[in-house]
Formats: sequence, structure tokens, C-alpha cells
Amino acid sequence: MAVPYCALCRRSAFTGRRHRYSAGHRRRLREALARLQEAAAAARAAAAVPDGAAAVRRYDPAEHEGRVWCPCCGRGVRRDGRRGGLALLHAGLLRHLAGPEHRRETARFWRENRAEAALRERCLVPAEEYERFAQALEQALAEHQRREEERIRQMAADIREAERRQRETVQAALQLQPEPEVCAGPSVCRLPTGPERHSPCSAEQPGPSGMQTGPDLAWMEPGKVLTFIGHQETEGKGNVHTGAKPPWLTEEEGGIKQIGPSYEEFLKHKEKQKLKKLPAERVGANFDHTSQTSDSWLPSFGRVWNHGRRWQSRHQFRTESGEKKEKR
Repeated sequence: MAVPYCALCRRSAFTGRRHRYSAGHRRRLREALARLQEAAAAARAAAAVPDGAAAVRRYDPAEHEGRVWCPCCGRGVRRDGRRGGLALLHAGLLRHLAGPEHRRETARFWRENRAEAALRERCLVPAEEYERFAQALEQALAEHQRREEERIRQMAADIREAERRQRETVQAALQLQPEPEVCAGPSVCRLPTGPERHSPCSAEQPGPSGMQTGPDLAWMEPGKVLTFIGHQETEGKGNVHTGAKPPWLTEEEGGIKQIGPSYEEFLKHKEKQKLKKLPAERVGANFDHTSQTSDSWLPSFGRVWNHGRRWQSRHQFRTESGEKKEKR
């Protein structure tokens, strides 16, 4: 004999048929049916919309991939349907609740679990109601497709209108551009006024300082005449643009001038950088190296010694200093 198993309680019922009437089983039955009835009521409310326009949305996997657990069939049912890139709200659950398979499984579930007969119709959807929902959904899909096509045509018209305006603007700019005039010569060239200011004659003309004169001279009064007197260059002088030698390669009078610090100054600077890394409060850090001291100077405690008494180091220092003086 097979061991009975309760899918709602998820355990084997060894008490036989009496398990269906236990308090725990009845409580789990009510909770499962309440969740299914809530989802079915929301789906039937969406099906009651006349035009079904609210049931069409743009498909989003994170939002429209949810499932509803059907305790009668013992499996999860997709809540929303899908057609292309559109999501049909509650279409999957309504199709399941109106199907013949769900109706048969609901009858079996009610018979096995001794559920209340008045609650059975709340978990079912009549076929006529689902047919009305399907027709309204088809109309909503057709209307949505018509709006999308109209939006695409409007976008295409806007793009064509923008291109047409751009072409007209370019043509108007080309028509306003004057024809190039031949300049009589550099000696006499008047600065044009008005729209002829950017003509080739006045665009690039060399001035007295070697710079170009063009639209930058718009501040001058009209009618003035600019006369080109040639490039002003002095012998032996110039700049790098005229081919002269740069100043750092020219030799000055009195020898070559040294650029930058000397090697001795660099060594001193390097030594100072090393001293900066030492502790600031170390012994001898603030010693005045510029002070003048004689060879006879000796601290009262004597000099550094390796053997003997400490006071003997003074006699050793005086002996050595006397020998140095004799050698000198």
C-alpha cells in the first residue's frame, strides 16, 4: 500500500483520511486558496476593462516574468503573456484559469481536500469572459501598433524637415558669400567694409611688424589706406622665426656666460637636502659653523679617548698641536 502524501502540508499523512480535517491542513488550505483567489480577482478586474488598453505594456523581463502558484494544478503559472516586444498583463493567468485542464484539476483538488464548494467559482474564469478579454486585447494590440506606426512616420517627417531646413540654411549662406576680387597690389589696398570685409584681398596681408592684417583690423575707420613698406629687419638681429641664432647659442662679449648654478653649489645644495632628513632637535643641529676658533681651544672635559684616563686626552691634544706647529 502506497504511503499517502499531502502536497499542502508537504509531509506523509499516516493518519489516513482524518488528516484532511486537521487544523493545520485546513489552515494551509485556506492560505493557498486565498492567494489564488486574490490573483484571480486582479486578473478578472483587468479583463473587465472595455477596450483592454491598460493590458498592453512594453515588455520588461524583471517585471513581467513573475509566476503565480496554482495549488489545484500543483505548478507555477506565468501571470503575464507576451507577444513580440509587448507584455499582455494577466493574459497568461486568465488563459490558465479559463482552460479545461485547470477546471478538471480544480474539481479533483476540491474533492480530495474537502474545500468549500462556494469558493470554487472564485478560482475559475468562464470561457465567455475570457473570449471578451481576448477580443479586447486584440483591439488594444492593433491600436498600439497603429500608434507606433504613426509615431514612426512623425519621426521620419521631423527628420526630413530638419534636413530640408539645413539645406536651405547652407544654400542661403552660399548665396550671401561674395565673389573673390582681385587685389590691385600690396601698395594700395583699401580695407573693405560691410559684407566684403572677409574678401581675399583683405584676408591676409603682411603689415609693418611682419604680422598678418585681416579681420583683426575691423576697428579701423572706413576709408583709411594701409601702405606696405616691406619687412623691417636689422642686420645681425632677429628671432627664431627669421632664421636668427637663438640667444642661448650666441656668445657674449667677455667669454661664455655660465647658465645655472656651479658644480660646487650643487654639491652644497645636495648636502643641505641630506641634512633636512635628519631630526631637527639632534645634538649640534644649530651649531654656528661660521664662528672662529683657535687650535688651542679644547672643552673642559678633554677630547675623545680610547684608553687611559679622560683628563689625559688634553695633554695628548696639546702634544699633537705642538708637533703640528713645529712642522709648520
